[in-house]
Amino acid sequence: MIIDFHTHIFPEKIAAKSISYLSEKSGVKNNTDGTAQGLAESMAQSGVDMSVVLPVATKPQQFDSILRYACEVNEKYEGRLLSFGGIHPLDEDYKQHLRQIKAEGLRGIKLHPDYQDSYIDDIGCKRIIYEASVLGLITVVHAGRDIGWGDPVHCPPERVIGVIDEINPEKLVLAHLGGWEQWDAVAELICGRNIWLDTAFCLEYIKMESFYEILEKHGCRRMLFATDSPWSPQKGYIDRLTQLLPDSNIRNAVLGENAWRLLYGDRKGGQEC
Repeated sequence: MIIDFHTHIFPEKIAAKSISYLSEKSGVKNNTDGTAQGLAESMAQSGVDMSVVLPVATKPQQFDSILRYACEVNEKYEGRLLSFGGIHPLDEDYKQHLRQIKAEGLRGIKLHPDYQDSYIDDIGCKRIIYEASVLGLITVVHAGRDIGWGDPVHCPPERVIGVIDEINPEKLVLAHLGGWEQWDAVAELICGRNIWLDTAFCLEYIKMESFYEILEKHGCRRMLFATDSPWSPQKGYIDRLTQLLPDSNIRNAVLGENAWRLLYGDRKGGQEC
């Protein structure tokens, strides 16, 4: 099973406008049209069995609309697309909203400190990560630089370690191998901690020695295949990881077994690595 743990889609009525804006801001060409159907077509062409969809709430008031759309996607695509919820660090009703996410059967949430103008160690982010952990929800956080936003970096490794030490969340995923373009600090400060790393939007940019250093120090059991679709190609990432991870036990763990275990608590016959 191949699970892409980090993808993005938009409702059809805003997909074209959203993709155009983000592509222009980042200078990155999209690989799909940003719709659920476009992602499903990419999955079919690439051999991806499941994609985790990560919505970002840029305002607290977007919670309800994001939750409705997430539930619609999950119902329509019956597990092939698995949308998380979106929540903003300034959401005063965060406890109730996290319970709603849990009650609707969603498996986790996404935080993007850059888009949400909050540092990862601000009280708003910390209380959400803590409460999500109590509820057994996965929290995926954009980590490191954002190619379209520049400085300041709202989730650098130096701030992340304080959050981990204080909260010790059970299911925290740091996107972009722990910190986009801050991989030396990831290897020094983050690797070996009780967190997960995904490969989203990394393989075109990271030096291979840095990739292998992180893999060796962190171990393959807490690494997740992810693309950041539509911004990186699913088929290209699978091909690249197949080259980088010749050991089938490690490759199978990263491509899907780890994600299944994180989502459902079942290794599904996976091998130690």
